[in-house]
Amino acid sequence: MRAQRPVGDTGPHLLLVDDDTDLLRLLSIRLGASGYRITAAEGVEAARTRLGITRFDLVLSDVRLPDGDGLALFDDIRRQHPALPVILLTAHGSIPDAVEATTRGVAGYLTKPFDSQALLERIAQVLQQSAPPRPADSADADADADWRDGLISRSTRMHALLDEARLIAASDASVLIRGESGTGKELLARAIHRASPRATAPFVAINCGAIPEALLESELFGHLRGAFTGATANHTGLIQAANGGTLFLDEIGDMPPALQIKLLRVLQERAVRPVGATRAEAVDLRILSATHRDLDAALAAGQFREDLYYRINVVGLDLPTLAERREDIPLLAEHFLRGLARKYDKPLAGFAPEALAALATASWPGNVRQLQNVVEQVCALATTPLIPRALVDRALRVKPLEALSYAEAKQRFERNYLIQLLKLTAGNVSDAARLAERNRTEFYRLLQRHSLAPELFRGDEAAIDERQVQRSARSTP
Repeated sequence: MRAQRPVGDTGPHLLLVDDDTDLLRLLSIRLGASGYRITAAEGVEAARTRLGITRFDLVLSDVRLPDGDGLALFDDIRRQHPALPVILLTAHGSIPDAVEATTRGVAGYLTKPFDSQALLERIAQVLQQSAPPRPADSADADADADWRDGLISRSTRMHALLDEARLIAASDASVLIRGESGTGKELLARAIHRASPRATAPFVAINCGAIPEALLESELFGHLRGAFTGATANHTGLIQAANGGTLFLDEIGDMPPALQIKLLRVLQERAVRPVGATRAEAVDLRILSATHRDLDAALAAGQFREDLYYRINVVGLDLPTLAERREDIPLLAEHFLRGLARKYDKPLAGFAPEALAALATASWPGNVRQLQNVVEQVCALATTPLIPRALVDRALRVKPLEALSYAEAKQRFERNYLIQLLKLTAGNVSDAARLAERNRTEFYRLLQRHSLAPELFRGDEAAIDERQVQRSARSTP
């Protein structure tokens, strides 16, 4: 059945799992009227699919389901979404199972038939217990949203990381942010700066791996007129430009060794000497760094200075990949879609369910940056308000399924099955026929139909030359 949604779209999102469609409809109406957003699933597999593409605040599930066990679903949820609370609905006969589940971490259970008010009270209680602490008033809430602007997430792992980042921001400690390309390292650095006492001072960012060594020194430390050929004027370096604020050194693992020494001196002396200058100038700044490289391995290989490493890594933060926070994919995709719809001035309403499922299950080697690029591509090409699966597959470079007739698909399966049997039995037709539960005569006919020669699979030729098999296939009439 289709989920019933309240007029408001900001309430906690509940997943209801029950094979009783009348009960699902009744619960959706009652809970929707109480301000909850509702998604319904009529079995275990449907629930698993929903959990894979949407982030929920609570799951309300029957114990007895037609395609599986609600307790097994609960175990899956505990493994995949450990912070997601689950309330079980049980008939009298399954009460012992529910009690056992309570000892394993289920948030509670209600016995059918249950009182609606008792259900609402239990849901409210569980949500209150599992909700992260929130600011006391709306002004604080706005400030809380502002500091992490651009970091869109509902995942437990990201919330824990952001909570830690918020605590770190209050100090002046140097922070090393680790994470793969595209995970949002600069966004996190900017968030730490906004939440820090230096928020009103400059935030200056530089990518240490994108600038040649000769230019990087001048960009970081500055230079005086005449310091080298082409230095026709004094140039203020980024370290001085960040005075009073925060300097973000992206991809610091790519910084040349000579500049590592100069940066270490800045951190030790809190002063910077421009190229060509005879004296250093005091600076007051905080250093935030980021890298996708394994700096521990770089230390062992002598490619990164150990003393600098400990200076920049007073506190370390590890950003998860997008694949490690899949519950955020629909949220991020919709966020990017809204912004890009305004950019392209298109009336885009969202993603078709199968399109959203494709996004949620993709591998995302390029992380959030790749997701944003994919969403931009589908927005630019979209001709309907709802983004279809075909556009998402195109952006992800997913090859469309080959359309085969039933007869062609059956023939392909049969031939591959025979090849696997012959490989398994090293070309012994008697053994292969026995495994296939067919007599030798019939099995030989099957091999002849597909032009498969058993001798290709025997003895030293058991490691099949697939090209020979393919050549024999092409000779099939």
